[in-house]
Amino acid sequence: MESVKEFRKGQHSEGPASILAIGTANPSNCVSQADYPDFLFRTTNSEHLIQLKEKFKLMCEKTMIRKRHMYLTEEILKKNPSLCSFMKPSLDRRQEMVEPEIPKLAKEAAIKALEEWGQPKSKITHLVFCTTSCVAIPGPDYHLIKLLGLPPSVNRTMTCLHGCFSGAAALRIAKDLAENNKGARVLVVCSEIMTFNFRAPSEAHMDFLVGQTIFGDGAAAAVVGADPDILIERPIFILANTAQAILPDSEGAVEGHLREFGMTLQLLRKVPQLIADNMQNVLEEAFTPIGIKDWNSIFWIAHPGGRAILDFLEAKLGLKEDKLRASRHVLSEYGNMAGGSVFFVLDDMRKKSIEKGKVTTGEGLDWGVLVGCGPGLTAEAVVLHSVAIDHSA
Repeated sequence: MESVKEFRKGQHSEGPASILAIGTANPSNCVSQADYPDFLFRTTNSEHLIQLKEKFKLMCEKTMIRKRHMYLTEEILKKNPSLCSFMKPSLDRRQEMVEPEIPKLAKEAAIKALEEWGQPKSKITHLVFCTTSCVAIPGPDYHLIKLLGLPPSVNRTMTCLHGCFSGAAALRIAKDLAENNKGARVLVVCSEIMTFNFRAPSEAHMDFLVGQTIFGDGAAAAVVGADPDILIERPIFILANTAQAILPDSEGAVEGHLREFGMTLQLLRKVPQLIADNMQNVLEEAFTPIGIKDWNSIFWIAHPGGRAILDFLEAKLGLKEDKLRASRHVLSEYGNMAGGSVFFVLDDMRKKSIEKGKVTTGEGLDWGVLVGCGPGLTAEAVVLHSVAIDHSA
């Protein structure tokens, strides 16, 4: 029995896990939010719905999104008219499209992260892959292994349909893997192409239209590991603690169901308020061991789920205007890319910290939080500790 205990001790890392590199990618097709109503109503032959189009224009304007990247182009939609109806059976075609494209987009982001990390791909021991856009076996995690040429011995973990909290959940899983498998290097990937969400507009189903105003396509990747070799690895953020909770009175607030015509989407108006009202409890659970209660004393990596979510969160927690700057910037430039969005925010914050000459990757602050909320309604929080920036490098 003593030998088992000794063996177990040798399996654990000495220190906490850190994000060692970040990479992001988007489809080349970029659509201006101002032009999107014309694009949607033209490609779906819905120009006759004049009043609905005017409503949709106002909805797009209120999002504060400037542009989004989309896999779907007018040319692709012309070749696939079933996607342009409202409820015509089209799930087969939608999945045929994304099954090869999800791992391809993931590869682009992963290559950037691996190049920044700078170590041989053979040192990757684990893969955590998240997507809500694709359901297949073997999954995109399997295909990404092949595309990247990673060792077949890599341990794979696949999470599907976690939606907007999947990025935070993936970091929680990666933290556990890195800290409980000495020497592990975990490649975390989120990849989303939202073909299931595109369809003709219908005034009877405004929830579907809400989704079409905010979602964009993108992929993000990170390398996570503990006990970094400081001679060849540079930590960006330390993953200090995590917390997850299903929010009370939130049943049915965010729901999606795969059907023959794609995915249904239910987003209740109370979602932003529910998130804001319950975030305090999630933060307290995550930060009590650290002794932090002032939410303006930390930096924020909030999932850019939508303008209303960020506005309600800011107001309820009394956050200063600059606290959600990075999240609002990513929302403006990319829309809501589900789980991968938080990695875009992380990347933006560390780059801005360097540009501004800050002493740490958290814009000069030591402690921060990454939060994501998604179906369930589930909230996930990751406590971050920023790393000192070497401006001479």
